[in-house]
Amino acid sequence: MPTVSVKWQKEVFPKIEIDTSQPPVVFKTQLYTLTGVPPERQKIMVKGGLLKDDADWATLGIKDGQKLMMMGTADEIVKAPEKGPVFVEDLPEEEQVVNVGHSAGLYNLGNTCYMNSTVQCLHIVPELKSALLSYTNTSRPNDVDLNSHLLTIATRDLFNDLDRNAKPVAPTQFLSVLRKKYPQFAQQHNGAYMQQDAEECWTQLMYTLSQSLVPSSGSSDATAAVKTLFGIDLVSRVHCPESGEESSEKESVYALKCHISQEVNHLHEGLKHGLKSELEKASPVLGHTAIYSKESQINELPKYLTVQFVRFFWKRESNQKAKILRKVDYPLELDVYEFCSDELKQQLQGPRQMLRQAENVKFGLKPDGKNNDQKENEASASTPEGTSSDKGEATSMNIDAPDNKPQLTGIYDLVAVLTHKGRSADSGHYVAWVKQESGKWIEYDDDNPIPQREEEITKLSGGGDWHMAYICMYKARVL
Repeated sequence: MPTVSVKWQKEVFPKIEIDTSQPPVVFKTQLYTLTGVPPERQKIMVKGGLLKDDADWATLGIKDGQKLMMMGTADEIVKAPEKGPVFVEDLPEEEQVVNVGHSAGLYNLGNTCYMNSTVQCLHIVPELKSALLSYTNTSRPNDVDLNSHLLTIATRDLFNDLDRNAKPVAPTQFLSVLRKKYPQFAQQHNGAYMQQDAEECWTQLMYTLSQSLVPSSGSSDATAAVKTLFGIDLVSRVHCPESGEESSEKESVYALKCHISQEVNHLHEGLKHGLKSELEKASPVLGHTAIYSKESQINELPKYLTVQFVRFFWKRESNQKAKILRKVDYPLELDVYEFCSDELKQQLQGPRQMLRQAENVKFGLKPDGKNNDQKENEASASTPEGTSSDKGEATSMNIDAPDNKPQLTGIYDLVAVLTHKGRSADSGHYVAWVKQESGKWIEYDDDNPIPQREEEITKLSGGGDWHMAYICMYKARVL
């Protein structure tokens, strides 16, 4: 890597290393930390003119020891008077984050919006932050490889940076380790890093953390396990109409699939399709391959429920992932009771009844005098979704639970949406829309956090070229 010096105003910054494997915007973020001049204001003179964010270092002829000149104005710092009000700009970074009401954005390091949006959605989960904070540099489990260990540490450090800073953060180390662990995210075309699928990034990061963040031996704190936070246990009935064979299967997944077809207009319809499938496999009875139908039900729910809209499919004609633009509405409040197994439904009935009683008390409603079964049937027959409003606050009421453990109800509130804008998974732009603890929504468009109204969130349902939901994350309403 060449080492250069940079002259800015009357200052000279010597021995700055340039990582030529990274786009120039990474070099600009280095200078930002030294000078306070944001990358978009930096004008750096190189061969052929000004240094562009996506320029190819190989064509610029940068030599070791070369002296570069930079122009640009640093961010202004407002100085508080000796006596008077204290402005947000004068507070330490940690206090600025609290006053701003949301964490920092992430610089795009060259087609990395897929990664930035994934990180911002997962960053909203406090239990995941706690598990990461307890993970030390020496916490590596015996069956975890070095790159998985380093990616877990990089995730922990990046989450900390987002919480401590009000200004945008450059996720350089996280990106570097992610590409070492999963080389597909380092694919290049014509010397530039390619756009990637955010769902693949989400899935791979979730898998890595599930391997690293496990409860220590002898510990009863199972909340540290990613499986407890995000894992979904399914029980499936597999049937072959031709032979009459029938069997039961169990599996664990980290997301439910919302399949999209001409008949699907709503998330609930897509989830029903996603829990039914056909597979072809060898039949020991028939002695040849046969078609089996598979119908799945949820047997164990997580605290955070992830739903992926299956919007992309491989198009042979264009040799790329094409996108289904169909509009599919999704709710702010999701009830998955009807998708659960009979065993899980039985476990949920008590907490659901207590939740409704708590909400009735909060809103001053009188009991309707109906028994639990009647209420449950009405709940299933009525529209399962509503607005998020303030119903989630009912979870803070003191209702006794066995062993003081939170009791799931099968009802979830939307807390994050990852959207895609464009026609292909490997192009376009990804953005995260995240609900803060205050109840306010923030759109994280890379390094630019933008406040949004809740009614804008459900408009991201598709039907055109605007941002549309690709992944939704819901938080359980518990007792």
